Amino acid sequence: MDEKLKWGIITIIIISVIAGGFFVLQNIQHAKAVKLQQFATCLKDSGAVFYGAFWCSHCQNQKAMFNTLFESAVDKLPYIECSTPDTNGQLEICKTEKIDTYPTWKFADGSVETGEVSLQKLSQKTNCPLP
Repeated sequence: MDEKLKWGIITIIIISVIAGGFFVLQNIQHAKAVKLQQFATCLKDSGAVFYGAFWCSHCQNQKAMFNTLFESAVDKLPYIECSTPDTNGQLEICKTEKIDTYPTWKFADGSVETGEVSLQKLSQKTNCPLP
């Protein structure tokens, strides 16, 4: 077999395997994103509220739990931004709710969780099925 032909076939096989792997990964990540979107919507429907600040690293970590490689469910979360744009104050809604720690989750039963809350704990507090 001609050396160029051999390397051409090997190159085509490698590219096909990589493209196929990417396609499978994208489909898996999309399925995960759909489940995370459903979970986030269920949290909102349950009456849970997530209070945070854009500059808060723990809030960013909490939001990251709702991301996949290609998609995000963050926009479905029942999120309330508490910080003023200049980071020097707190919005009235968060003052009224007495939010003094970020992130803070409030649930329909009146309970409160502060800090990064696991998906498992959110599921337990809201009866939303885990993604």
